[in-house]
Amino acid sequence: MSTALITGASRGLGAEIARQLAPTHDLLLGGRPSPELDQLAASLDGASTFPVELTDYEEVEAAVEAISSLDVLVHNAGVGSSLETVADTPVEEWHQVLEVNLVAAAELTRLLLPALRAAGGHVVFINSGAGRRANPRWAPYAASKFGLRALADALRAEEPTLRVTSIFPGRIDTDMQRDIVANEGDDYDPKRFLTTSTVASAVVHAVTTSADAHPEEIVLRPTGRR
Repeated sequence: MSTALITGASRGLGAEIARQLAPTHDLLLGGRPSPELDQLAASLDGASTFPVELTDYEEVEAAVEAISSLDVLVHNAGVGSSLETVADTPVEEWHQVLEVNLVAAAELTRLLLPALRAAGGHVVFINSGAGRRANPRWAPYAASKFGLRALADALRAEEPTLRVTSIFPGRIDTDMQRDIVANEGDDYDPKRFLTTSTVASAVVHAVTTSADAHPEEIVLRPTGRR
């Protein structure tokens, strides 16, 4: 069976991606060590945890040494930002958001390239609408996602034996989204947002696309209908 590594898999979209890939893949579930990550792994056949802090690069390097072949790498881990203006955003936030959302993804990809090449693998980047358009008060997050798009585009050009897909979903109904809406001072209506199931299905669609096609980008926008 093919093997997939999913980062940020302990809850939300990452957990749903894991559930939808589980029937066809052995899974490595990436995330900080937690009961949620352990419980998800126990609930899925062929799943094990990949409990690392992605910004601890020595730890990541040691963890990937045992992976000799990898069919799918899904970059789902990420953090939001505080929704401040550029004038009010401290340098520490720029460092944190870019480190987690971009630099850590680049380094994990680099370390896993031998395993991906061995399998003729597929790298999926969960990007965002913010990776295509920057809105006020979203500068650090949008910069990290624009950078993630550039990383995917460069990787696709450099590694012709791999498939590389960027998925650009609009807002998704998750706990993180609830925090964002609260920070915006708005009322939360889940119908305004995409479901995790819909976005995870797009990941599965990309991964299972026939070998004669390269799904380079998938853009999803909420319709407000359920």
